[in-house]
Amino acid sequence: MRKFTLPVIFLAIFEAVAVTLWLTKDNIFYLFNFSYIGVSVSLGIFLYLKNYKHARRIVQLLVGLYMLVYLGIICNENMQLEGFWYYLFTGVFEAATIHYAVAKIFGPLIFGRGWCGYACWTAMVLDFLPYKTPKKSRKKLGFIRYITFAASLVFVAALFLAKVGNIERIMFWAFIVGNVLYYAVGIALAFIFKDNRAFCKYICPITVFLKPMSYFSLFRIKCDRQKCIDCGKCKRVCPMDVDVTDNSRKRKNGTECILCMECVKNCPKNAL
Repeated sequence: MRKFTLPVIFLAIFEAVAVTLWLTKDNIFYLFNFSYIGVSVSLGIFLYLKNYKHARRIVQLLVGLYMLVYLGIICNENMQLEGFWYYLFTGVFEAATIHYAVAKIFGPLIFGRGWCGYACWTAMVLDFLPYKTPKKSRKKLGFIRYITFAASLVFVAALFLAKVGNIERIMFWAFIVGNVLYYAVGIALAFIFKDNRAFCKYICPITVFLKPMSYFSLFRIKCDRQKCIDCGKCKRVCPMDVDVTDNSRKRKNGTECILCMECVKNCPKNAL
């Protein structure tokens, strides 16, 4: 029964969000939306605890394709950062603003960068590329994320200041074009740096929200120093270059842990 504890906890968290938004917004869509995501995440955690090799990939596909294809393409909702700015400027707490509040602003206080490891539809594709562990040392290019973050804000602000008509349609095409660019740049960077997660480390603007909130994350990988033999394997298999042997919140790249659990699975002494 202990294997059901963590999946049930995560399902309860998402169900609480689902019911709260359903009742406060008087829209049953939120009950379906967050229940679906909660069930998907809980299923992935359960499969992981049952030692199923592709547990995380299943969650990535279930959640990532749902948000990309159903919410984004079919429902015409821009779930990228531009959509967040758009709804924020219009003063509407719907769709992208709720998504960002739950998954990328306040959610990381509980599950850190779990979004990046289990739900991001960009990483969903990048994680299938061959460089699952970095083959080269990390570059000091993280400043680029702030440029892309500012660019998305300026783009949407310019549309409102210029009083451009039919902004909703522009937001839809911005979502399509933006995703094509994200995939193209992400795949190119993966091969250039021999690192599937190069896009996440250097370009992705969402990390501007995720990193500071993840510092206080409730769910974290911790190391039992009495068991650890300092073999370094956990650091070598980490796709985000996190020093998980350091339990302090100031550990190297600590705010970038995506809870992929590769370090836990590969630790020879079960110290993580």
